[in-house]
Formats: sequence, C-alpha cells, structure tokens
Amino acid sequence: MKVTINGSARELPHGTTVAQAVRILTSATTGVAVAVNDEVVTRGTWETTALSDSDRVEVLTAVQGG
Repeated sequence: MKVTINGSARELPHGTTVAQAVRILTSATTGVAVAVNDEVVTRGTWETTALSDSDRVEVLTAVQGG
C-alpha cells in the first residue's frame, strides 16, 4: 500500500501499524507524536492502529535547543 509519511510517498506492507511506521523513521522512544490524516494517534494505540492505503502520516520528534 502507498502512504505519505512526513510528505514523502512510501510503499508499506498492508497491515503496517503506526508503531512500525514510527520505527522506520526514528529510533527515538520519547518525544514522538504521530498524526494520521490530521488526527493525533495516542501512543497507547500505536501498536494496534493499522495504516490504510493513501493515509497521510506525520511523525514529529521533539528536539532540545535554545
């Protein structure tokens, strides 16, 4: 299936979860937020939230700085 992650088209296997998509992009385990089709997905549901063809996923990571 094709999804858009952070503006880039990606081909992922059917049934890919939000958690798997996050692991594709970052190794960060904290400071990460995800939205699918403009709806925030809570961390507790990442493992059980499957992506669908044409979904738009935004993965945001917090960074320190001043």
